[in-house]
Amino acid sequence: MTSTDYLKLLVVDDHESVLGSTISVLQQTYPQANIHTAMTAKAANEALQREVPDLLVMDLSIPAAPGDPSHIESGIDLLRAIMETYPELNIVVQSAHVRSLIRLRPVIDRHQGGFTIADKGLPLKQMLEKVDWSLKGLIYTPRDMRTGMEVKPEWLEVLQLAFKDGLQDKAIADQMNVSERTVRHYWSKVKDVLQVYPEDGKNIRIQTEIRAREEGLID
Repeated sequence: MTSTDYLKLLVVDDHESVLGSTISVLQQTYPQANIHTAMTAKAANEALQREVPDLLVMDLSIPAAPGDPSHIESGIDLLRAIMETYPELNIVVQSAHVRSLIRLRPVIDRHQGGFTIADKGLPLKQMLEKVDWSLKGLIYTPRDMRTGMEVKPEWLEVLQLAFKDGLQDKAIADQMNVSERTVRHYWSKVKDVLQVYPEDGKNIRIQTEIRAREEGLID
């Protein structure tokens, strides 16, 4: 559990209005806190290298560097790296894209610090509750992440290569350094976990892409 006296907080969000309101409510709740901000993944990494805070509050859809567009993947990559580098850091993910965190489920399961998720649509009071829980070292994830699908990293890679990079199975196999038969096996596993099965008149690959996006496995 972290003392709330003289807290060091880092807030990462590329929307100035959201950043401002988050900082304001945190300052009201923790008046002695030292709050730093970052608007890109690069700036967040630099801030963490200078000083590890007591709590990180971050959005997922952020730019990788100044001038870059905001992408969920940038936030996912940043969060994965942070959790691996700072396994005891208390974290609150405040985002409209919380379903995307299913991609990090194994990393979240291993995390030793507080970790909570607050949808951006929540009232500020509930967001502050998640901040308090994280500072106390508690873990909170949505129910569908706790009881939902088990997704392996290689399955996610197949989805990314197919629907983000537009690769066909042979190219996916070459990229992953596996056989095409293995890639087909991964597809079978992905379709089963997404509950996508053959239906007359429907393209099963397109149906798989639709379900994967609905479940937050790809952007």
